[in-house]
Amino acid sequence: MGIFDKLRNEFIDIIEWTDASTDTIVWKFPRYQNEIKMNAKLTVRESQVAVFMNEGKIADVFQPGMYTLTTQNMPIMTTLQGWKYGFNSPFKADVFFVSTRQFTNQKWGTKNPVMLRDAEFGPLRLRAFGSYAFRVKDAAQFLKEVAATNPEFTVDGINEQLRNLAVSRGMEAIAEAKIPVLDLAANYEEVSTHITGKIGSEFNELGLDLTKFLIENISLPPEVEEALDKRSSMGIVGNLGSYAQFQAANAMEKAAENPSGGGLAAAGLGAGMGAAMMGQVGNVFQNNQVNPNNQANAGGGAPPPLPAAAAYFVAVEGKQAGPFDMDQLRQLAAAGSLNAQSLVWKSGMAAWSAAATVPDLAPVLATVPPPLP
Repeated sequence: MGIFDKLRNEFIDIIEWTDASTDTIVWKFPRYQNEIKMNAKLTVRESQVAVFMNEGKIADVFQPGMYTLTTQNMPIMTTLQGWKYGFNSPFKADVFFVSTRQFTNQKWGTKNPVMLRDAEFGPLRLRAFGSYAFRVKDAAQFLKEVAATNPEFTVDGINEQLRNLAVSRGMEAIAEAKIPVLDLAANYEEVSTHITGKIGSEFNELGLDLTKFLIENISLPPEVEEALDKRSSMGIVGNLGSYAQFQAANAMEKAAENPSGGGLAAAGLGAGMGAAMMGQVGNVFQNNQVNPNNQANAGGGAPPPLPAAAAYFVAVEGKQAGPFDMDQLRQLAAAGSLNAQSLVWKSGMAAWSAAATVPDLAPVLATVPPPLP
């Protein structure tokens, strides 16, 4: 190799970056000790910009295209260098390529629940997570504020800062929106737009542009979600009296499929308990009724309440059930769950006794047909 070939190899005449990664934001061209030849070729591809830095100062920024480095297209650099030989000699400069593509699917989420005040439920703890996308808007500003002189800067170098910014400002935006918790799922787009407007300016300060901010889920603590599920179940059940009738009908239908004594007993017990529930619900509404003159059924001129009917407990398959009034006992007797040998008890009795020994139950047992011959 001749002396001229050796000197020629020390000069750089092609400057380019072929980015094979998916997370590199800044890449420094590896100049080492070589000098850049005047009239060298610079190739800047789409979604890139090239930043020339001289003695620690940003000189020229090249947008996508192919350039021949001359004094005509490097006005700032040539002014800083101040060459004395017609600007034809090689020069030294740091060249940083900055990717301006979008970096998508960057995850964000709350590490701990955030306390918010809801108009309906009061103080609540919320968790939220989602994703966002960003790109470099101002390469020179990004190098000054974030990347500095790192030879290679990736998304991981700034993702934690951006994630914390998204969480803190994002939850503030959710609180300021004052959207009820139960309506948040239907307003994710509105909340996302509000958050983007709130934190977009802070991304711009770093030379970045927040292109997308998405909320994937906002959740409540498990115990609160469980309570909401119960509340929803109550709303679905609706009228308790109708629900009790429905349950009793289901019990009788299952008993018909199983004609054994246990099935009949269960059907009678279900019917009796359904009737008892219906009676209790009816009592609640009756106690709250008012007379046509909008006056409560209490006062000096109102008659005293009717005496309460005797309520008996019945032993069914070794388990206590009840209490049941006379109408409910007749239903149990008709279903076969109450007979002369069944043990019964009511308030005032010393112990459980066979139904046949209780005079009050004679009319009830009289409705039971005799066994088949």
